[in-house]
Amino acid sequence: MDTRFNLFDNETGTKFSKRFANAGMVIHQSSLPRATQELVSLRASQINGCGWCIDAHTKEAAAAGESAVRLNLVAAWRESTVFTDAEQAALALAEEGTRLADAHDGVSDETWARVRKHYDDDQIAALVSLVALINAANRLAVIVHQRGGSYEPGMFEAALN
Repeated sequence: MDTRFNLFDNETGTKFSKRFANAGMVIHQSSLPRATQELVSLRASQINGCGWCIDAHTKEAAAAGESAVRLNLVAAWRESTVFTDAEQAALALAEEGTRLADAHDGVSDETWARVRKHYDDDQIAALVSLVALINAANRLAVIVHQRGGSYEPGMFEAALN
């Protein structure tokens, strides 16, 4: 499968991508722990089958010091002992917020209560925004068949320049 279209080689695509990356910077600069941000982005990307985003968030997390064990267990976080209660709440929100059509209520009250227990309002705003943003990024990459394997840590920040 070849890439259908390079959004970065097009004037409109480049403008949009820079603005999209700037929206992501608001989240990156928030008080939501960076490890949580990468784990949530990785889990949503796994669900959506986005190879490019899985590649990117795995490498960004590893570059930030995340262990291979934790990265390898994200897909099975419920059956793992390596994630904190707060991270588990965030991963549950990521899953339910990604699989909206799977439940008539979207995110369950139980998951929302777990998130409220572990995160303050600013962190929740960042977390909800992150789930929305990574799902949009997954859709962009999957639609154009942007494949994983070539991402290098720091490419997100470089896109802003």
